[in-house]
Amino acid sequence: MTKIDLTIHPDRLERVLERVREKHVIIPTLAQMCDPNLIPEKVKKQLKEIGLWDIHPLNLFRITWKNEPKEFGGGFGGVNYLEFPSSLTGVDARIIALVGKWFPCGVHKVGAAFGCLVPRLVTGQFDPTTQKAVWPSTGNYCRGGAYDSALLGCKSVAILPEGMSKERFEWLKKVSDEVIATPGTESNVKEIFDKTWELRRSGEDLMIFNQFEEMGNYLWHYTVTGKAMLEVAAKTLSKGDSLAGFASATGSAGTIAAGDLLKQHYPHVKIIASEALQCPTLLNNGFGAHRIEGIGDKHVPWVHNVRNTDFITAIDDNAVVSLARLFNEPAGREHLIRSGVDENLVNQLDLLGFSGVGNVLSAIKFAKWNELTRKDVVFTILTDSMELYGSRLEEMRAEHGDYTTANAIADHARYLLGENTANMEELTYHSRKRIHNLKYYTWVEQQGKTYEEIQAQWYDPDYWTEIQAQTPEIDRLIERFNQQSGVSLD
Repeated sequence: MTKIDLTIHPDRLERVLERVREKHVIIPTLAQMCDPNLIPEKVKKQLKEIGLWDIHPLNLFRITWKNEPKEFGGGFGGVNYLEFPSSLTGVDARIIALVGKWFPCGVHKVGAAFGCLVPRLVTGQFDPTTQKAVWPSTGNYCRGGAYDSALLGCKSVAILPEGMSKERFEWLKKVSDEVIATPGTESNVKEIFDKTWELRRSGEDLMIFNQFEEMGNYLWHYTVTGKAMLEVAAKTLSKGDSLAGFASATGSAGTIAAGDLLKQHYPHVKIIASEALQCPTLLNNGFGAHRIEGIGDKHVPWVHNVRNTDFITAIDDNAVVSLARLFNEPAGREHLIRSGVDENLVNQLDLLGFSGVGNVLSAIKFAKWNELTRKDVVFTILTDSMELYGSRLEEMRAEHGDYTTANAIADHARYLLGENTANMEELTYHSRKRIHNLKYYTWVEQQGKTYEEIQAQWYDPDYWTEIQAQTPEIDRLIERFNQQSGVSLD
């Protein structure tokens, strides 16, 4: 009941193998995503002629945090990360963020989509020759799913709210076979779920990869993102330093799973779940709409290990959109440089998309709450970049006018240096359980999960560790699949 289903379907598997032979697809292992040194040299050589966003089967090997940060022909190196100094954040603690821009199609969600798709692919549970792959999302996940589907030559259906950025829709229309815009904005997750049920009842042959309940999402981040963070910790922490926290917007609760691995190596690290103040579901059982694209809410995802969460922060979306202008408009960057922020860092602030800005603010709130010092380190995630939000800047210019030095001074003081400890909570056992219990209304009453399993998520000490232990088995299945397909690198 707990584990990812790895039952093999031999009849379908043979058709899957035929498809990957036709499309010349080789599936990378999770171990290779963690350590690209394990990737065959022939793959690395061929990648020199392939763009990062190209729909090419070998780009599956670029689903890693370790891509060389270039748009064409890149190899592999260390984990891509960025450190934010106190001159920018206003806190003594060091805030370090993994950078998601350098994944194929510009978002780390391509990894979560891989984690959901591949176990079903290599077992024959999903047949790309007959089934459509459906990717319910609030933005980036369906982007990653459509990309993975295109590599396999399988039809895909991308589902996301109609209020998401123009860039998302424009790209999806080129890559996905069908794009469905559901009512509302970031917070309207139930409408996405309702659409998936409508599709299920349509009679079409579909496989729905619902990131909010797929444990492949959890496992990919636990394994790949978690290990990337451990490597950055080993590289950046000096003697006497403390890894104090890891801040991540909940969204589908995949990324925050990396905190489970961090805690196993650094037991005192605190996991901070971030959400929008305009929709404070975890903090206050609240609801509403907000503008921090990439963190769908108004429910608790099935894959969220709430018992391991230590803090909740709620971030004002006004802060996020204002800081996006501060970080990207010429007047904003000029002001930051005059204020003493290193110019090289300022020129990289477009690596923060909206949710990345929110994550950094959550890390700042956590640092202030705990009065962290320069010996303390807080990790966070930049899931995408401003490459997906250029139209939002244009909209803000049209609505509010040009961004001036006065705007920059005000936004810097109010929303960055002025970030405070309001609208956050340090969780107790009972407040964690309160949040976990909210799963019942979405997942048991509406989505077909069982009372027994929601109880097991809280009380069974093996529930999450059994999933975590499946990585080697999945890698063995991938290796066997590649042997059976016989696809050559030549």
